[in-house]
Amino acid sequence: MTVHFIGAGPGAADLLTLRAVRLLSESPVCLYAGTYIGDEVLGHCPDGATLVDTANLHLDDIIAHCVAAHERGEDVARLCSGDPSLYSAVAEQTRRLDRAGVPWDVTPGVPAYAAAAALVGRELTVPEVAQTVVLTRAQRDSTKMPETESLAHFARSRATLVLHLAIRRTRELAASLVDDYGADCPVVVVANAEQPDQQILRGTLTDIGAQVEAAQLRQAAVIIVGWALAAEEFAESHLYGTRVRPPRG
Repeated sequence: MTVHFIGAGPGAADLLTLRAVRLLSESPVCLYAGTYIGDEVLGHCPDGATLVDTANLHLDDIIAHCVAAHERGEDVARLCSGDPSLYSAVAEQTRRLDRAGVPWDVTPGVPAYAAAAALVGRELTVPEVAQTVVLTRAQRDSTKMPETESLAHFARSRATLVLHLAIRRTRELAASLVDDYGADCPVVVVANAEQPDQQILRGTLTDIGAQVEAAQLRQAAVIIVGWALAAEEFAESHLYGTRVRPPRG
């Protein structure tokens, strides 16, 4: 018996990996966050599967379901929104499973920022514009950020910035980035990517806060900031460029 932590991607049932679909179809128990994961994804589960919405459960309750399934000899599909490597609480859950002697593994998924970039048709790393992507979050009613990971520290790099769990502070955070990125720096906000209620906002650090407030966005959104979002005139990379090759022989 194994607990399979599975990246459910941004929410579209056809954006799961083949491995994810197979594990879902083979697991008699599925734990999922109903806030983010809908019926189409759960449609990959077998008939008669035990479906547990974890949206209102404490971590210990979630682990109790996993341990109970382990004792019954049943595999568990533990669905994580996006990719398990980002803000999924996998570290806390696997620590508890290790203590309980319950085996587990991880299957990656499409992260929210990748889905957002795809929806707006933009590469986040553009030659000589931005070659680094910073994935971070804001702090409000959550665990504190490490002292070395302040937003001001990252902003000085002018890398493409992806903010998770920050949508309720958009106006404040945008204002804090103006000095480093410029008031006209492009910003994209994608909420509920690949869901029926998907919303995409495009603006700048000057106006994106007002747009978010007008749209009444409260959760399940990522904010992408950076000049890669508007790059048109830029150098071409060497990956596919013409290069002088030494003669053979």
